[in-house]
Amino acid sequence: MAAHQEHPTDLPECPFTEGSGLLPAELRAWMVLLAATGAVEQRLRAVVKEKLDVSHDEFLILCLLAEQPEGGLRMTRVAELLGRPKTRLTYQIACLQHAGLVSRRSVCGDKRGVEVTLTDKARHLLAEASGPLAETVTQSLARFMGPDQREALCALVPDLSGESRGG
Repeated sequence: MAAHQEHPTDLPECPFTEGSGLLPAELRAWMVLLAATGAVEQRLRAVVKEKLDVSHDEFLILCLLAEQPEGGLRMTRVAELLGRPKTRLTYQIACLQHAGLVSRRSVCGDKRGVEVTLTDKARHLLAEASGPLAETVTQSLARFMGPDQREALCALVPDLSGESRGG
């Protein structure tokens, strides 16, 4: 599996893990997390476009909705969780709705409230694409981070270890 490969020798170690600079450990850990996220996003964009035919930002919305145990989320909550302006989110949701991937409905008792949910089509596409998307993440981390950095990342975000999902 790619996550257990040795760190490629042609890539330098992440400079934020050295610990000899001015940054405290928490800030260095945050910088490692940002570097890993950037590496994953860079490679994931093409796979998302190929497999789901949506933008990376639209993919993030789909993932957020997919993690809801039942129902959907209010648009204001989606904007808050993704750190997106509501106007931009409205456009992205409209694109996803046009593609048949989400549905919108008014929230009972709240004239301005709108809830967004995944459609069955979106659930099917995400289920089909989850394997290649997960492999892209695994390969990206293996390519851009050494074993020590991946271990540190897993310590920051325990679900990445696979232990909670039986991996």
